[in-house]
Amino acid sequence: MPVGEVGLTWHNNYALDGLKTPDFPGGLVDHHTFSSVTEWALGVTPWFEAGLYLPLFTHSSNQSWTYNGFKLRALFVQPDNQDKDFYYGVNFEFSWNEKTWDTQVNTGEIRPIMGWRFGEDKRWSFTFNPILDNNYAGFSRLEFVPATRLDYKINDTWTVAAEEYDDFGELRSFLPTDQQTHQLWGVVDFTGDPISIEAGMGFGLTPATDNLAVKLMLITDLTGPHGLFAR
Repeated sequence: MPVGEVGLTWHNNYALDGLKTPDFPGGLVDHHTFSSVTEWALGVTPWFEAGLYLPLFTHSSNQSWTYNGFKLRALFVQPDNQDKDFYYGVNFEFSWNEKTWDTQVNTGEIRPIMGWRFGEDKRWSFTFNPILDNNYAGFSRLEFVPATRLDYKINDTWTVAAEEYDDFGELRSFLPTDQQTHQLWGVVDFTGDPISIEAGMGFGLTPATDNLAVKLMLITDLTGPHGLFAR
């Protein structure tokens, strides 16, 4: 976000065909579960954006409606990333979880960001996030959960992308392949004014992954020149 401007992204996910047992006793079942969170962002400096995920809630097939906690975010980036062939940054997240969402109240995430634009008119982009989930139990207990995206900008309005989300397990010993999660997504982005949309469908690649899920994100600059509450 530009300095002093506020943005909002509304994340929504639904597992059409998900896992039917929770990850831990008392946890949520993925199958036929809707998850949603509003992400608020504030541009603080050209290289720092502060964020807040609140509220995080679900309607699950085993527990109906639940509030699951909130998250603080600190994003540090190369200024004017949108104009660079090589772009980079790092994002730190700090979560407070309800018992339905995680076995630990406090967790975190370290999300390095690196990407390249290439091809004719720089229409192609490749972004890699070697994410580490942190349960504050030591370096070897960090969990490797990378995300990857390859996208193609058709024009100023439409972009198509392939994304993959993975969970290999803790750094000290990766999980067996059939216990890892790997999900491949097909995604379409629409850049609008004042609301942009990202929609996608994901397919599980291992038995430990939800077989079929969909997502919808609504994105707007609340106070920018093209925002819902433009000055």
